[in-house]
Amino acid sequence: MRATFQNLFDSLNLAAFVRTRHAHAVSVARWSAILVPMAAAVGTLCAAFLWSLDAATQARFDHPWFLFLLPLGGCAVGLLYHLFGKSVEGGNNLIVEEIHEPDGGVPLRMAPLIFLGTIVTHLFGGSAGREGTAVQMGGSLASAFGKLFGVDAAGVRVLLMAGIAAGFGAVFGTPIAGAVFALEVLAVGRVEYAALVPCLLAAVVGDWTCQAWGIHHGFYHVDFLAGGAKALTVDPLLLAKVALAGVAFGLVGLLFAEANHLLGGWLKRLVPYGPLRPVIGGLAVIGLVYAFGTRDYLGLGVSAADAGGMTINTFFGPDIHPWSWALKILFTVVTLSAGFKGGEVTPLFFIGAALGNALAGLLGAPVDLFAALGFVAVFAGAANTPLACTLMGIELFGATHGVYLAVACFLAYLCSGHNGIYLSQRIAVPKSAAANISDGMTLRQARTGRVPTVAPLAERPITEETS
Repeated sequence: MRATFQNLFDSLNLAAFVRTRHAHAVSVARWSAILVPMAAAVGTLCAAFLWSLDAATQARFDHPWFLFLLPLGGCAVGLLYHLFGKSVEGGNNLIVEEIHEPDGGVPLRMAPLIFLGTIVTHLFGGSAGREGTAVQMGGSLASAFGKLFGVDAAGVRVLLMAGIAAGFGAVFGTPIAGAVFALEVLAVGRVEYAALVPCLLAAVVGDWTCQAWGIHHGFYHVDFLAGGAKALTVDPLLLAKVALAGVAFGLVGLLFAEANHLLGGWLKRLVPYGPLRPVIGGLAVIGLVYAFGTRDYLGLGVSAADAGGMTINTFFGPDIHPWSWALKILFTVVTLSAGFKGGEVTPLFFIGAALGNALAGLLGAPVDLFAALGFVAVFAGAANTPLACTLMGIELFGATHGVYLAVACFLAYLCSGHNGIYLSQRIAVPKSAAANISDGMTLRQARTGRVPTVAPLAERPITEETS
């Protein structure tokens, strides 16, 4: 009799196990059927964007007089957003807000508007990036796929995160960093693990698709400590220098974010009519070009019209350039705060690599290593994403430098304060116990001292189906 009951119990457990696994398999198949084509579409759009960006940059190199059309081009894009894009002017912050509080999704018009706006910015010489475009295209397409497949609000949150991961992974060729960035950028001090697998799948598919279209990403080489038994050693004196540099990287990330917010807010108060602000910004950029006698700080900063021009690769040595980081901040802040489209990340790579180059000269440290550290650490401080930036450094520069990368990124994160380039980020874990921060407060509220009126992200669960 005991054996009969035991057999019955075992069969019931087996049946329950089979039902659970079957339900899990159906959920995985359903989500894969949504995520794979969505990520492939994002990767394709990113490939078209990167190709167009290269063509626009080359056209500007071939025709230097295009710079004088920057105010007119900015006005045209500003007018386009004024007439058709008021609902998407929030950009990356709109996507973060939609993930925190789903409210109808991200309008599909965000993708073509940001695509066109960024190309115009780079065609005529604005100093901007490309990550904002990729993330916004990813979020826009992800939201459209959610509506197409009738995904519920909790599922839309996952799709939006996956869209961010696909766009970020495709545009930089760093799928692991793209996946973690999408999970980490939502809240300061916490990673949203519930969407880990969807984000990783989307980032990998997006990157594969972008590469399948023949897009190649920049290569940065760090010779320091490469090869041999010396490869995995950590020098205490060098680590102390890295820690000092990490503090500087965080402070410069804070400087960039705060300067962008302050100048942008001042221009909005001074010039309420949106299409006019890029005209002023374009004229200011032209003035900066002639004031400093160089065009090296226009555009992305990954290529130059002349062989001796400043690019990100320039800062990997051997020459030291003490003030290039400050000039790139100036050109980029003027461009973005005036309303030109693009993003902050690639300029932050330039600023970080240039600052690392300058600090290497000051501290007597390896130039290529410190340029690599600054490349990711200034971004870590400005975006409050130290884990994603550490992984990006490993993907770009190799695991040999993992300890130095982690120290620089996490110290930059701690030293950048409760501020950043994405003001819709929620604060889950304050960086300082002494900080007057309420649970769930956004960075925007932290800057103004307002008390949040919405529940923190931790109180908004994701259903089991989407995990």
